Amino acid sequence: MQIQKSFHNDVEIGTVYVVPTPIGNLEDITYRALHILKTVQWIAAEDTRNTRKLLSYFDIHTPLISFHEHSNEARKQELLTYLKKGESVALVSDAGMPAISDPGYELIEAAINDQINVVSLPGANAALCALVASGLPTQMFLFYGFLPRKRKEKRFALDRLKTVEATLLFYEAPYRLTDTLEQLNTVLGNRQAVIGRELTKRFEEYVRGSIEDLLNWSTENELKGEFCLVVEGNTEADTNEDLLWWSHLSVQAHIHHYMENKGYSSKEAIKQVATERNMAKRDVYKQFHIE
Repeated sequence: MQIQKSFHNDVEIGTVYVVPTPIGNLEDITYRALHILKTVQWIAAEDTRNTRKLLSYFDIHTPLISFHEHSNEARKQELLTYLKKGESVALVSDAGMPAISDPGYELIEAAINDQINVVSLPGANAALCALVASGLPTQMFLFYGFLPRKRKEKRFALDRLKTVEATLLFYEAPYRLTDTLEQLNTVLGNRQAVIGRELTKRFEEYVRGSIEDLLNWSTENELKGEFCLVVEGNTEADTNEDLLWWSHLSVQAHIHHYMENKGYSSKEAIKQVATERNMAKRDVYKQFHIE
């Protein structure tokens, strides 16, 4: 167990500040975020070129160091060394909240493991902006981020989400949006959904309707910008029964169902069955190969 007192830190050790940056409109940055960016010793940025533009706009001259998905272990250790010397680091992404669909979590995890305080600032986040403005239920929601790029893997992911009652949140690239809407319609059905495009920017746009409506819109328009998808959760009354649709099947029959009816490989089917039955994959594998 670890207890962090965020503002009673050892003066000899720095702090990692997780600092959200604007997702479009630069006025969405907070006074506190600007203060932290000005007073830390280092800013760890996903793309230093992009962050430098933001710092230039607000006349901030704190040194930048790159930290992104291709950064090696040496870069992470370099930042930890600075922190252990008492130098604080602000972690930023290109836009929005760091560590959300972003590699920043690796630095956060490493800092916590080394007993270094991590302080997260509130701020801009595209998924939450889209959810609140969608008009869909907000009491429960599940943020998925980017779906897999390959169609088979995307189908597998959506199969696992189709019984979820919470509102679903996705990020998507413009050149994959139509395919994703097609898959959503096929797997989840024609639910209510909302597209949020270019949020907080000049060309911000919301498209609300059924998934079929959004699919028609996507095929009729030139798709540009960054997209958030908000999709209605499963509202069927017998959701809990659906979760146990397989209860009359043996493990082997359960696996064969996914292989024969869904086109899954044996490995994919074993993984799915293990998840649904809350079993270890190795135990499902053993039972499958008993026959």
